[in-house]
Amino acid sequence: MADKRRSLLQEDGRCLVCERRCVIKQGEKGYCGTRVNDGGSLFTLNYGNISSISINPIEKKPFFHFYPGSRALTVGFWSCNFDCPWCQNYDISKVEPRFSDYVTPRNFVKTAKAHSCEGTSLSFNEPTLFLEWGSEVFNIARREALYNTMVTNGYMTERALQLFIDTGLDAVNVDIKGDEKAMRKFCQIDVQKVWRNCRTMRKKNVHLEVTTLIIPTVNDNLDTLAEIAQRIIDELGDRTPWHLTRYFPAYEFSVPATPISLLEDAYEMARDRGVKFVYLGNIPDHRFEDTYCPKCGRLLIKRSGLAITDIKITEHCLCPACSYDLKNFFVI
Repeated sequence: MADKRRSLLQEDGRCLVCERRCVIKQGEKGYCGTRVNDGGSLFTLNYGNISSISINPIEKKPFFHFYPGSRALTVGFWSCNFDCPWCQNYDISKVEPRFSDYVTPRNFVKTAKAHSCEGTSLSFNEPTLFLEWGSEVFNIARREALYNTMVTNGYMTERALQLFIDTGLDAVNVDIKGDEKAMRKFCQIDVQKVWRNCRTMRKKNVHLEVTTLIIPTVNDNLDTLAEIAQRIIDELGDRTPWHLTRYFPAYEFSVPATPISLLEDAYEMARDRGVKFVYLGNIPDHRFEDTYCPKCGRLLIKRSGLAITDIKITEHCLCPACSYDLKNFFVI
């Protein structure tokens, strides 16, 4: 087990899993508390000690263009490498790893197959921090013909991202939380590293969707959101879905919930700028959580909460009204 827990990415006491690149002294832990220096080597405290596990519709991640209607066995562990004061999962992300329900990667994949899941998902807290366990899951799941996904803040090192890709990563939803100024203030990180990783995912043919939780006083300025929209188009391509989700007060942040009108304005702005697929989240049954043809406006996928109630896309992945080719926009 010691070999399993040994950190895969380290060099002379420096952790090379996330872009904080902590130098960890003997007996101490890094920023996230998931890596400890024991005898000059770094070991993970997150291997197999899960905090949460559930079968989720892939739409919950959210993935709207990746195997719509499928289900993924989803798992989370402990801690985070960000310190967002609005965190929605603070009960597991704001605590250091603890010994809990131990699950081996092989048993996790067996469970996914036993419950007829089409894939796996690393989520709930930051999956970069369970790189060793997660990459092993991906490797096994790919051999078992399951897809592999993760929901991440995108702040892993290039080596960590490549390891995930090499072991079977198929799709990623990355949380772009704001512009450079806001991310330095609230998360103490360099958001350019997140954009770099998004570009790499796109180049490596990993399916990519982007989410921005719109938070009053943090990133709710339309100019800020327009900057993100333009970068999505210029750097990731207009086929990248962008999920704009509504914030509600949580953890240490008590500003009121995001006005729906602001989310609708952001949606229209993004569409006007050329983002072909924009979605609003955390607003149940809103018309902008549905998918429309970017050419003729025909309703293609109708959603109600996390459920798909109707799909109009043809078996050849075309719009049924105008025959617009959707193959480059969906994995079905």
